[in-house]
Amino acid sequence: MPKRIVIVGGGAGGTITANLLVRNLYRQLVNGEVVINMITNKPDHVYQPGFLYVVFDKIRPNEIVRKQRDLLDPHVNLFVDPAVKIDRENNVVFTKSGKGFPYDYLVVATGSRIVPENIPGLKEGGHWFYDLEGAVKLRDSLRNFQGGRVVIATGVPHKCPVAPLEITFMLHDYFKQKGMLDKVELYYTYPINRLHSLEPVSNWTYPQFEKKGIKYEVLFNMEEVDPVKKVVKSMEGTELNYDLLVTVPPHKGAPVVEESGMGKNGWVSTNRQTLRNEGFNNVYIVGDTTDLPISKAGSTAHFEADVIAERISSEVLEGSAATEYDGKVVCFVETGFDEATYVWFNYQTPPKPTPPSKMLHWMKLGYNRLYWLSARGVL
Repeated sequence: MPKRIVIVGGGAGGTITANLLVRNLYRQLVNGEVVINMITNKPDHVYQPGFLYVVFDKIRPNEIVRKQRDLLDPHVNLFVDPAVKIDRENNVVFTKSGKGFPYDYLVVATGSRIVPENIPGLKEGGHWFYDLEGAVKLRDSLRNFQGGRVVIATGVPHKCPVAPLEITFMLHDYFKQKGMLDKVELYYTYPINRLHSLEPVSNWTYPQFEKKGIKYEVLFNMEEVDPVKKVVKSMEGTELNYDLLVTVPPHKGAPVVEESGMGKNGWVSTNRQTLRNEGFNNVYIVGDTTDLPISKAGSTAHFEADVIAERISSEVLEGSAATEYDGKVVCFVETGFDEATYVWFNYQTPPKPTPPSKMLHWMKLGYNRLYWLSARGVL
């Protein structure tokens, strides 16, 4: 009987894990000693950081979409059949079509999703850039925007924690480039008592905002949007008028996680070093699905995928694994249209933003094009 590895989810974490496992276990796959099955809910793979660039016409929508099958090594069996139940007691995943996929090792890479409907009026009165449809809609609204107050508001929890800053900086340069910065008031809000969840990033941001004339308000948790009056209200009692509302909607995990009793709101209890699901030694969690107190970002998923692929490979080949995740996260932060900064951190080392530079901006643009190699496990 071959060792069966099932990966639920075809985003960055699941795809990289699958391709790295093929590299590590190639001989065993060829000999029929290992089988890798991926279960996903859609045939396409989307480079989600590209949404930000779609908003500003820097990337065409079709440039950030590939067929999932094309990104996977041929030795990975792909099933576009949404998982509806994960039975960890009996080591099997059930799909919408009624199939059951038994496993010896399970990788849960179900990601996260936006839930704008959790804030009344947001779907009707606000914009976002966390899915392709929303990014295109915001792009089109910006093309027709004549000026006024642009409010940036962030729901919690959410992935890609630097994105609210990036959209704000890029909006500044967008309006500057169009010669209408004097007709626009950028008003950034944030849910806690500083400008970003990471204190060093927050401290770096204050002088950047002051230099660019970006206004801000902290302790602003979106509670309701009135699309008729164009007002966004906070739980703290603040009401802000807007002409354009740009938001980061709150997020939840995948329904199958919660419906399988694996974690509230779709976040799974995960060991911070081994990335195993607490209490289940043959179940690994990667990417946004974890409940770890670190950024839900693409680089997080990538570094976790490296660890999980090494651990499963070692367990298959040697019966044990020692590789551990150190909490590493790397983020490029666009500070406008032609400069970016960079932060990296882990469980032990806090982030320290570097001075913005054109070089870092071009590095970020370069990675946008190289991502597909990363997904294939090459980078």
